[in-house]
Amino acid sequence: MQDRVAVVTGAGSGIGAATARLLASRGARVVALDIDRASVHAVSELINDDGGMSSPLVVDVADAADVGIAFDTIRSQHSHVDFVVNAAASFIAKGLDATTADWDKVLGVNIRGYSNIVQASHPLMLSSDAASIVNVSSISAHIAQPSRWTYNATKGAILSLSRCMAMDLAEHGIRVNVVSPGWIWTNEVAKAADGDRKKWEPIWGKYHLLGRLGEAREVATTIAFLLSSESSFITGAEIPVDGGYLSMGPEGLGETATFAGSA
Repeated sequence: MQDRVAVVTGAGSGIGAATARLLASRGARVVALDIDRASVHAVSELINDDGGMSSPLVVDVADAADVGIAFDTIRSQHSHVDFVVNAAASFIAKGLDATTADWDKVLGVNIRGYSNIVQASHPLMLSSDAASIVNVSSISAHIAQPSRWTYNATKGAILSLSRCMAMDLAEHGIRVNVVSPGWIWTNEVAKAADGDRKKWEPIWGKYHLLGRLGEAREVATTIAFLLSSESSFITGAEIPVDGGYLSMGPEGLGETATFAGSA
C-alpha cells in the first residue's frame, strides 16, 4: 500500500478512523473525510504524529455539491485515487415512528452518500493500476431487528448498490466489495452501553459465536485485505466481520456457554 492514495469517509471515529490509521501505517496517503471537523482533524493529526500521511477534509457525503468541492481539493493534491472506503453512516434507527426527515437523513448518508463518493472518485481511479472500493454495510442488512426500518433498510440497500457498482466498474478495472460488521465496540455501541463495556459485553457477546464484541481494527484489517492486491480476484463480494453472528441459530450460545478469554 506504499504511497497509494486512499479516501476514507467517516474517518473521524469508529471503523472509519481505525481504517484510516491502519492504511496510513501501511504507507498509504490517506485523505480523511468526515462531517465532524474536530474529530477528523484529530484523527489526521494522530496519523501524522505516528509518521503517516493524512490530510483531513470536512464534508457532508449526502451533499453532492459538497462532495464535488472536496474532490476538487483531492484532485489538486493527488494525481489519482487508488482506494475508497465508504464508512460514513447515519445510525438513525426508527420504525413506525420514522419521520420524513429521518428517512431523508439516513438515505442521504447511507445510500446517496456512498453513490456521491464513488461517482466523484471514479474519474480519479481510472489511472490507478490497483483501484478498489470497500463499502461498509452491516449484519443488520440480513436480519430483522425491532424499530430498525431506517437503518436496516439502508444497510441492505448498500449490498445491492455495491453489486451494481462492481458490475459497472469492472470494465474500468475497479473492484467493489463489502464488509458487514457485527457488534463492534465503537462510539455508537458505547453510547448504547452508557460506556459500561464490562457490564454489556457479556450480554451482547452472546449474540456472537466468539462470545465477545469486535474491535474496529478487526474490521479495518478486513477492509485493508479487500483493498489490497491480495484480493485481486474478489469483486462484488461481501465479507461478514461478525464473530459468527450470522451463523447463529435461535438457540444462541446457550445458557451454559463460557469462554476462556477474548482477543
